[in-house]
Amino acid sequence: MKHRASFPIVIIVAFFSLTCLLLVMLVPSETRHAKHAVDSFYSHEQRGDFSDSWELFHPLMKKKFSKGDYIEDRAHVFMSHFGVETFDYSLTKPKKVEDWRMSEEEEFVDVVYKVTVTQKYQSKYGRMNLVQDVYVAEEDGEWLVIWDYQ
Repeated sequence: MKHRASFPIVIIVAFFSLTCLLLVMLVPSETRHAKHAVDSFYSHEQRGDFSDSWELFHPLMKKKFSKGDYIEDRAHVFMSHFGVETFDYSLTKPKKVEDWRMSEEEEFVDVVYKVTVTQKYQSKYGRMNLVQDVYVAEEDGEWLVIWDYQ
């Protein structure tokens, strides 16, 4: 009898474990949202699609750069000066940071996620890496990129 009683328990435990695993995999976490936002931003940048990458900026960043100026600057600096058409990049795991601000002049953002981005260029000046800490905050349900100006 005891052998039969343990069989339903095994099924219940397996079902519960599988349900928990599916929920963890299907329900996006804040860190996954943050990493996805940074990945999307640099994927646009990688293709030279600076208009779409600008759209992923947080409102604090959009105050710093008009869309036209950003597109012109990015294309000029990276494509013209560096002599590159694209780059590879890697991202670190997002780390939660509380009470962060973009610069001394700006208000604090309650919660951001820090992702270190390494852009790898093969340029007319040789191979080079550009490493930048990028921050992501949720604003009106969207995860948006902020750069550090401290």
